Amino acid sequence: MDRVRTARRGKPAVPGKKGAAGLGVLLALLATVVWSGSFVATRGMADSVPPVQAVFWRWIIATLAVAPFAARQAWQQRALIARHLGFIALASLFGVALYNTLVHQAGLTTSASNMGMIMAASPVVMALYARLGGERLGARRTFGLLLAAFGVLLLVGDGSLGFDFGAGDLWMFAAALAFATYSALLKRKPADLGGLAFLITTFVLGALMLAPAYAVSLSVQGGFEATAGTVGPLLYVGVFSSAVAFFAWNKAVSIIGAARAGVVYYLQPVCVAILGFLLIGEATGPAQLLCMALILGGVGLGARR
Repeated sequence: MDRVRTARRGKPAVPGKKGAAGLGVLLALLATVVWSGSFVATRGMADSVPPVQAVFWRWIIATLAVAPFAARQAWQQRALIARHLGFIALASLFGVALYNTLVHQAGLTTSASNMGMIMAASPVVMALYARLGGERLGARRTFGLLLAAFGVLLLVGDGSLGFDFGAGDLWMFAAALAFATYSALLKRKPADLGGLAFLITTFVLGALMLAPAYAVSLSVQGGFEATAGTVGPLLYVGVFSSAVAFFAWNKAVSIIGAARAGVVYYLQPVCVAILGFLLIGEATGPAQLLCMALILGGVGLGARR
């Protein structure tokens, strides 16, 4: 009966639309939480693993992790991959090679908390890309975006709007721009190209792009010692932050779009703060709690249609 009424009003019913949107938000949230942990892992490797080497091995591990699930689909769609290789290479450049190298470079001179908070600038760029692409954001989503952005700015400024960014912070802003560009590119992914085939191809291409820089780093800086303190974080960022989180994020963007997924991404500084408190005992004061409330409120408004 509801479908008949909807049809009479001239609006076709879309079964399961709300459920699909909810799944998209949950997938974006999963990726955000997993990536929050990666900033702690990245910071932990900063003194023992050179950035380029860490990123190169991250994608080697990620490729091995997804290969059992993705290799067959990639082989079946090899002609399609070859046809769209230029687009896939561009996505690999921004989302795999550049973004993660910039994050690891930032980890040398800034804290994990700062990394998470600055990365929350990505949704602003995602929303701008979406608007330029013709997507209407709506008043509620725009207000939610601005409210969450204001909360992030206060959080970065430790309760004020005054900033004193170091080199690591600037590297993170560049990383945020690269990630937003990657997320915008996902909307142009060919519909018939499988998600797993796309994922493993971007991982392989990203590793190939990093290979020359990896060779230079080995010759200049030398390798790193394989210990629990280096292998453990590499496995986390390779398996969870790369294979699991990128698959979840790509799927989320395909369902709800980069702009709405980007609003969920604003939760990252909140997740980083919670992990920092639970894992390393970082204190969270009243100003931080207020900022988190603003971010959560903005996410709640912006993630809804």
